[in-house]
This record gives sequence, C-alpha cells and structure tokens, in this order.
Amino acid sequence: MACNATTETPVLDMSDYKILAAQVRALAEEDAHWAPVLSNASALVMETLPRLNWAGFYLVRDGQLVLGPFQGKVACVHIARGRGVCGTAWEQDRAQHVHDVHEFPGHIACDSASNSEVVVPLHASGEVVGVLDVDSPLVGRFSDVDAEGLALVAQAVEEVADFSDLR
Repeated sequence: MACNATTETPVLDMSDYKILAAQVRALAEEDAHWAPVLSNASALVMETLPRLNWAGFYLVRDGQLVLGPFQGKVACVHIARGRGVCGTAWEQDRAQHVHDVHEFPGHIACDSASNSEVVVPLHASGEVVGVLDVDSPLVGRFSDVDAEGLALVAQAVEEVADFSDLR
C-alpha cells in the first residue's frame, strides 16, 4: 500500500485488491451462504480501505433493493430500481463510480457525510441479485483502480456466495 503524496491517503493498488478478493474467497470456505460471505466481505472492505464511512450490500427482494450486511452508520432500508447510485447500478447492470455524489441526479443521502461512492452489481445465475456499495466522506476518494479493485471483490463474492435462497 502506497500513499498519495498530495493527500497522505493510503492508496491501494490492484495487488492489494487481489489479496482482498482472495481473502473473501478463503472466508467463504467455512460457509458459502450469502449472509456470512457478505458480512465478512463488508468488514474486510471497511477495515482495508482507508477513509470510508460505509461498506456493504443491498440485495434484490420483491422488486427493490433491501439493506443487507454492512459496516457503518444506519442506512436506508429500501431503494427503488433506478433511484440513487445503488438503484442506477442495479437498473443499468453497470458499476457506478461517482466522484461527487451531490452531483449525481437523484442521489439518496442515507448518510449526509458521504461525498463519493462506488457501487458494483452482484450476479447469480445471470441476474443482478444485489450490489456492493462503498461510500467515503471525501469528494473524489475513489480512483479508477479502486473502482476496478472493488469489482474484483464483487466478482469474488459472486464466485463463492450461495444466493439460491434469494431467488
């Protein structure tokens, strides 16, 4: 892990994210049910990435995103498809890398301290079953490497988590 010279913020590189993804896979060896996998993955992300205020998951249930395992402050429980950064990632089935959430149309301010965000869709059996959501109080906190690295973490979750009881 290196430091950004201008902000003194530790910066993770892809090798750090590959290790994080491997840790997610290893933790799932004991129990692959989505609940412990997502719980441990959110804890790993929150502990590993500096300057976060929220890391967790929303899961698709009854036509909306519903709060899943997370680390951070109290969060919105339900998010409609296409609403906010999470709902947009779900609707478009595309990761969202938002430099400043206050400039994102329809942003949902679950925590007013959040200023930047990365959301990555999770898939099972070819369908979006949820999203990985990571927030920071810093505008521009997430680099392209962070967004790509979080996609690796989401991919590891997809590979090991058993989402069969959600469908």
